[in-house]
Amino acid sequence: MASKPVQISLDQDLLALIDTDAETREEGRSAFIRSAVRHYLDEKRRRAIDEQIRAAYAGKADDLEAEISGLIGGQAWPAD
Repeated sequence: MASKPVQISLDQDLLALIDTDAETREEGRSAFIRSAVRHYLDEKRRRAIDEQIRAAYAGKADDLEAEISGLIGGQAWPAD
């Protein structure tokens, strides 16, 4: 994929931390920052999906427990 140069500003402390990372020394700052941004966006997407799942099942635990109890109560259990 073609890269497009962009200019960003980082405070000196953060830049120093980036520059001490082994990946930065091996691959360069641009590769490190691309990797960090991809990781951040992937995690953000995962958190959004997790929140959607939590919202979809919010309050469903009681309904599910009642349904399971009803199913188990309706079972014919063999005598020992």
